[in-house]
Amino acid sequence: MAQSPAQRTPQITLYLDWLRTERGLAFADYDALWRWSTTDLAGFWQSIWDYFAMQSPTPHRAVLGQGGMPGAQWFPGAQTNYAHQVLRHVDAAHAAGCPAIVSDNERGQRREMAWPVLRRQVAALALHLKAQGVQPGDRVAAYLPNIPETMVAFLATASIGAVWSVCAPDMGQAAVLDRFRQIEPVVLIACDGVTYGGRDLDRTATVAELRAALPSVRHLLVHENLGGLASVAGSQALAAVLARDDDATAAFTPTWLPFDHPLWIVYSSGTTGLPKPIVHGHGGIVIVALALSTLHNDVGCSYRDSGRGERFFWYSTTGWIMWNCQVGGLLTGTTCCIYDGNPGGTREAPDWGVLWRFAEATGVTFFGAGAAFYANCMKAVVDLARFPGLARVRTLGTTGSPLSEDVQRWGIAEFQKLGVPEIWWCNISGGTDFAGAFIGGLRTLPQVPGTMQCRMLGSAVEAWNEAGQGVIGEVGELVCTQPIPSMPLQFWNDPGNARYLSSYFDMYPGVWRHGDWLRIDADGSCVIYGRSDATINRHGLRMGTSEIYSAIEALPEVLDAMVVDLEYLGRDSWMPLFVVLRPGLVLDDALKARLNDAVRHALSPRFVPDAIHQVDEIPRTLSGKKQELPIKKLLLGQPIDKVLNREAMANPGCLDWYVAFARAHAARAMP
Repeated sequence: MAQSPAQRTPQITLYLDWLRTERGLAFADYDALWRWSTTDLAGFWQSIWDYFAMQSPTPHRAVLGQGGMPGAQWFPGAQTNYAHQVLRHVDAAHAAGCPAIVSDNERGQRREMAWPVLRRQVAALALHLKAQGVQPGDRVAAYLPNIPETMVAFLATASIGAVWSVCAPDMGQAAVLDRFRQIEPVVLIACDGVTYGGRDLDRTATVAELRAALPSVRHLLVHENLGGLASVAGSQALAAVLARDDDATAAFTPTWLPFDHPLWIVYSSGTTGLPKPIVHGHGGIVIVALALSTLHNDVGCSYRDSGRGERFFWYSTTGWIMWNCQVGGLLTGTTCCIYDGNPGGTREAPDWGVLWRFAEATGVTFFGAGAAFYANCMKAVVDLARFPGLARVRTLGTTGSPLSEDVQRWGIAEFQKLGVPEIWWCNISGGTDFAGAFIGGLRTLPQVPGTMQCRMLGSAVEAWNEAGQGVIGEVGELVCTQPIPSMPLQFWNDPGNARYLSSYFDMYPGVWRHGDWLRIDADGSCVIYGRSDATINRHGLRMGTSEIYSAIEALPEVLDAMVVDLEYLGRDSWMPLFVVLRPGLVLDDALKARLNDAVRHALSPRFVPDAIHQVDEIPRTLSGKKQELPIKKLLLGQPIDKVLNREAMANPGCLDWYVAFARAHAARAMP
């Protein structure tokens, strides 16, 4: 039985008590604790290692062997394995009656996976991969939805030192190949299809095409997620592999690996070029996930008194870094609840109660989702009082885009009707780039709707003005001045770290520039105002504009195009597309439909533009670069003379149209 908030001691309080007892450290307030964590990096991260009893068969020579960014070397000499940290909980969690994974989908196929079953299936697949010749460092790619088999496949891959990478089955073939071709996987694990929005979507043809377009793939495993479909030629059934249960599976243990051994490759797109294949390491991901999930998100171990009965849920697809966050619950011995499907019902019958019913039925205690989900629930006037079991929920987590004050107040009021005096909103902001959060929540701090409570422990985050100076109470660039263990080891196949450096360190050498607008207030609370660059951020899923252009400009009618994402605090993302058409053509409904279909099929329905406008020219610099960021700032309400230098433009005459357009859409302007 899960404990009520009144019965539970916050996880951060337990950590502070430990610091006082074991280290003789006491702090007057959170600000003092945060400053210690960002100035004494060795002391703080060693405390996390010790507090969570991280294991290594060999000692580390130092906490931070080499400082600076990029290239910080953490815990040299130590060995770890993500899967080992997960599987160490099996016996105790199972003895306490806690399942590892509780899952459901649109077809009502609710399942519980016991911890021993998780261990056995991980061992079975790991042994199978080794039998196929998979070696440490080899890449295993997956095209799978948010189901238990995906978690098993990831843990099996990690357990033998291979490198995991996953794309969601709602992504189009071109977008998937743009990612997987870069990393040359030797194994592909895919599904035959998915159910989404009430429709079964056959993916067997796509899987066959992916296999044909990836010559590095030597072995194909297919999970029958839909069943009843024709098998993919040359594939082996994943279910048969996972069914193995013998002495070898019982004896299997994960391989100890260097702390910085590559764990997974995730993708975060910039404004140009292919998606960035970001490599994170086992140890860095594990230690940051333990600190983030436990201390800041207040997620407890399900089988210990400090978190008895915890059930952690964060709605996500496998294409979002929050899937990685959800899996991270297993690192702490927490029961993870996952849902595969459309959170808003079907097109014919919209239903924003889907996830709430799932949470009620499965006893969720931590309910996480993107900010847009909560906004949609408020707009749909969802009455949470219809789900009395939600009174077990202690926390509402949110990320992906800024959460408005109105939406947060809506959630507080809805839970008051359930008898929860003031639900705690754990609002976080971070990114795929370092698989963590810079800004987040803390159970023991005051919460003010519309803000995030604090900067995360170990994250030396500041807001810098145009002069590169830290500011308080003003909006500035979000920067991080000290390394964090989960920052990328590298980008895959990036000679000289050229793309890595240009992505985060081009503006401030040696200082991480994240690409968000941030305001830090005097009390330490924070507000994220959206992207400060031109990257598209649709409800937390980032896509480079270049990928959208590849889909759009492939149409013969289109000569040029530009897209901007007008995400801003408290407002839905609104993404207009501007197109230059061949002479004599007019943008009609049929062509709009073709443009939308091109994006939908090549990338994902999430990146279909909200509006399409025909223009005479796309504004460009003298060197030919599209002026995406200046036009974005213009459309957010900044004056034209503050965002653009006409003398640096190849076609300044086209600006009058965009100025008039911005004036006509002033309702979306920046306050």
